[in-house]
Amino acid sequence: MSFDRILQSMVHECGGGLAAVLMGNDGIPIEQVEAPGATERFEDVAIAGIEFGHILDEVRKASDSMAGGAVRECIFSLAHFTLVLHVVDDETFVALALAPDGNLGKARYLIRRNLIAIREEL
Repeated sequence: MSFDRILQSMVHECGGGLAAVLMGNDGIPIEQVEAPGATERFEDVAIAGIEFGHILDEVRKASDSMAGGAVRECIFSLAHFTLVLHVVDDETFVALALAPDGNLGKARYLIRRNLIAIREEL
């Protein structure tokens, strides 16, 4: 299964999905998708991935300093959207943007369910 199809399924099945991106820690998007009409509510998932990816790096450093172990997931609940960042491996993560009333639990489940397929494609 291609990255495009995997990300499309996450965005469309989660309820309230706006966009998703598979991104390298270097800030380069590998693949991204958007739901139809999502740009009215959410500008660019790649830019969000880059900016919030920096925060993910800081969370990793904080976890290391406290011996908390590897960071798996960060969720940012903002006024206009919710952003779920889930680590795929040491070099990549998935960012999934949801409408504020989107189904966060299902979004998290779909990301975890698709991790194996994403890792196989990498």
